[in-house]
Amino acid sequence: MAAKLKKGDKVVVLAGKDKGKQGTISSVDPKAGKAIVDGANTAIRHTRQSQTSQGGRIPQAMPIDLSNLAIVDKNGKPTRVGFRMEGDKKVRFAKTTGDVIDA
Repeated sequence: MAAKLKKGDKVVVLAGKDKGKQGTISSVDPKAGKAIVDGANTAIRHTRQSQTSQGGRIPQAMPIDLSNLAIVDKNGKPTRVGFRMEGDKKVRFAKTTGDVIDA
């Protein structure tokens, strides 16, 4: 199945404690159906000091289920993603505006 959300997409969180927050996807795990969004769903991780790192309480972004994310269209509103053929190329488009997401 084609990926509706990819790394680098600007998304908004639809559900959970960070509902309404926007950020960009830094990584996607399609097998688990989760993505890590910068600035959303952060947890404090305690790390031990080593020669290379300072250690302490470090905020870290945790994975969010893909069903709780929606891509942001050019108007700044959350939208669903569809697929269509343009010539011989399959492209993603925003369902609200009909604009192509990636060229």
